[in-house]
Amino acid sequence: MTRNFPPSRSRSAARPGMRTCKRRLPRRRGGPRHGQPMWPRASIVLRLERSRHCRIRCCDRRRDDRPILRNTGMTPGRLTNVNAPATLTRLSASERYRIFFYLGILITLLAFGAPFGGLIDIPISFLLKNKLHMTASEVTGFRLLAAIPLFLSFLFGLLRDTWNPFGMKDRGFLMAFGAIGASIYVFFAFAPMTYTVLLAAVVLATIAFLFVSSAQNGLASEIGRQHVMSGQISAAWNIFASLPAVISLLAGGWLSDLLESTRTTRILRILFLSGAVIMAAIAVFGVWKPRSVFDNLAPASKNPPLLRQHIRILAGHWPIYPALLIWLLWNFAPGSATPLQYYLQNTLHATDTQWGQWNAIFAAAFIPTFAIFGYLCRKIPLRTLLFWGTVIAVPQMLPLLFIHSLVGALIAAVPIGLMGGIATAAYLDLLIRAGPAGLQGTTLMLSGALYFIAARFGDVLGAWLYDQYGGFTICVIATTVVYALILPVIFLIPQHLIATHDGEIPHNE
Repeated sequence: MTRNFPPSRSRSAARPGMRTCKRRLPRRRGGPRHGQPMWPRASIVLRLERSRHCRIRCCDRRRDDRPILRNTGMTPGRLTNVNAPATLTRLSASERYRIFFYLGILITLLAFGAPFGGLIDIPISFLLKNKLHMTASEVTGFRLLAAIPLFLSFLFGLLRDTWNPFGMKDRGFLMAFGAIGASIYVFFAFAPMTYTVLLAAVVLATIAFLFVSSAQNGLASEIGRQHVMSGQISAAWNIFASLPAVISLLAGGWLSDLLESTRTTRILRILFLSGAVIMAAIAVFGVWKPRSVFDNLAPASKNPPLLRQHIRILAGHWPIYPALLIWLLWNFAPGSATPLQYYLQNTLHATDTQWGQWNAIFAAAFIPTFAIFGYLCRKIPLRTLLFWGTVIAVPQMLPLLFIHSLVGALIAAVPIGLMGGIATAAYLDLLIRAGPAGLQGTTLMLSGALYFIAARFGDVLGAWLYDQYGGFTICVIATTVVYALILPVIFLIPQHLIATHDGEIPHNE
């Protein structure tokens, strides 16, 4: 039984107005005994969590006399996230390379297996146009319906952040929905080929794929934040995602020629069975649990917040708003899709194969600047890379105004791609940093939904400008103006978020 001495006899008597410790707890080193005063500069703020044993967490105090929860950067009174990561740690070079190897395999598989991209989207486009003899408006309607799950990508991120299948978190998503996606592809490979069947196959495969993609997005973001390497994760992510895109674009013409002489039923069977193999490989890949990746991560919370709490946390987290607005403006490019295709094919007389080659060169030209960003992000704060990367990217489309031949356009694709690499990697780095702790999957899947919305509606605006004003020049001007709007948005980003480089732990952590 603890004895409380009267103030006159106590060596550490409380002064008027000073708080005293009210809880009977084992004494911590340097902490007050029961009944002793809690000195303002050395006090320990006790915060009870709702759990079976009412565990007590300790907090630090800042100069403004508000307790700051360790490893969360949040103050009591706000909605805090119980999934906040553990103490930030820096990894050795060998550990980072093993993480990049693991993520590289996963990202490459996903890039090839996406029903709305990669090697699968090109044959589907061919089927709709040449085998089913659909008009342009019918193809547009098909793509709009098939893209509905993509517009709702953030819901899959929310499920990833609140659900823990088989107690394996992201690996559980890879295994479960990789197998489900493979089963969907196998089923539709032997189904009769009609418009409805093809649409159902693409929609269901996209839903299964988005669960897998949310796991990859959340895992990569969590690794980047916890190990203070968000810039390097961004660079590696973009590089590994670009390689399959380049291969798919270069193979587009060859696939079209191959499928031209093949029956439609056989085309679908080969296409869907290929997708099944890729999704099955993702499911098998989920079994692998390398120590360098998962042993360094904080364990998932056994009692995560409810879905509505996650939504409240996300809605009240200011840093994601400028980050998502920048991402929206960067992908809302009215002159980069249909108007550019019409300009190259109608004005410069490019073939379908040459259009694919231009896109492949353009995508490949990003890779060197992604690698440069991966080096610079360890030396230079993100604030500097964001600003100068955007300044370089604003005039990205202007070289096309001075091109009057197809060969010149193919050559111009190289500097155009190089000009966008630093900005793209910096924006993804910002998205990884900006999301609230525990909602990494939701933040990045929300950015994915904005990407598809911005790309589709930007293309619609670009096509309208091209038809109304009869040229490609107005589309280039519109794209440049939209890119320039990113610069003032950068100044809305909280400075502490972008003041550090990779490997530098922020002062508030």
